[in-house]
Amino acid sequence: MINNKHKDPLHGITLEMILVYLVEKIGWENLARRIRINCFAKDPSIKSSLTFLRRTSWARKKVEDLYITEIGSVSKKGTTQ
Repeated sequence: MINNKHKDPLHGITLEMILVYLVEKIGWENLARRIRINCFAKDPSIKSSLTFLRRTSWARKKVEDLYITEIGSVSKKGTTQ
């Protein structure tokens, strides 16, 4: 039987889900420090950030990469406890 588990950590995850996760985990202030984007630093909101990220591929890539890093660190912490 073929294993249908996807190796892509972003499979089935929307940009909104990624952004909400990051904001809940590290907050807007830390997000703005780690990814220098004005929509994270000045009057941030999910809606305005999504609008910008959907139009700006380099920024979306940085957010996706940060998400992958963060879920990887959570997985590693979970296996060592």
